[in-house]
Amino acid sequence: MSSSESIASVTGNQLPICCTCGVQYGAPRSDCPICLDERQYVGWDGQQWTSLAELRAQGRRGRLEEEGPGVLGVGVEPSVAVGQRALLIRSPSGNVLWDCVGYFDDDLAVEIEKLGGIRAIGVSHPHFYGAMTEWGRAFDVPVYVHAADRAWVGRPDPTIEYWTGDTHEIAPGMTLINAGTHFAGGTVLHWDADPEGRGALFSGDIFLVVMDRRWVSFMYSIPNFIPERPSTIRRALELVEPFSFERIYGAFWGRVVVADGEAAVRRSAERYLRFALGDGS
Repeated sequence: MSSSESIASVTGNQLPICCTCGVQYGAPRSDCPICLDERQYVGWDGQQWTSLAELRAQGRRGRLEEEGPGVLGVGVEPSVAVGQRALLIRSPSGNVLWDCVGYFDDDLAVEIEKLGGIRAIGVSHPHFYGAMTEWGRAFDVPVYVHAADRAWVGRPDPTIEYWTGDTHEIAPGMTLINAGTHFAGGTVLHWDADPEGRGALFSGDIFLVVMDRRWVSFMYSIPNFIPERPSTIRRALELVEPFSFERIYGAFWGRVVVADGEAAVRRSAERYLRFALGDGS
């Protein structure tokens, strides 16, 4: 974050944020395309908007809490919209922020600067774009979004880098993988140099860590319970197969597979496909 710039001077303070999905847009509008899509929903009281300034005035504050070795959760209290938390991956080669939230303030930025700042931001899919442009601008770092999801970006900005293909390294030992579940650009992040030396996968809800944290699932729409297509799941498995990982960090506080992550993905996919395709009893 620039030493001469405080949050109070950032132009995004008054920009609209959808109350249902938490995504910030670059100009006022009547609807939220992300919520109109069948993978999300418009709030039951109709389209509602807020802003960073309003959220701070309501008493929202940032939350930083350890989620695993070398990994800090970055969230908001009280929660905003979907309620996900981001993850600050603390690496000797520079910290990476995985996914984003629809909130940002000076205190949160200062605390993250004390931890070494951020060298890059990677985002899994549109529901977790949050205020990603605000974060990228404040820390003057690239925000990596897969080009397949470019049309969903609500606040385009030069800080956003659209990558293509199946994989893309954004920092030493940190590789984005276009798994393609949930959204065409649905992305997971692999960290091969985690402190335990076994690798870690950051999945957002592209691979959804479920309540029984030995398992994950794969959904086209999570709130509307639309299952993912078997062919898409098979492609995702092929893409992550070369990567080793013990832990899987999901989208929400505490949703972490702490052991046997590779096997958890395989057996979860096998179970899903068995039920989806009607194979076996």
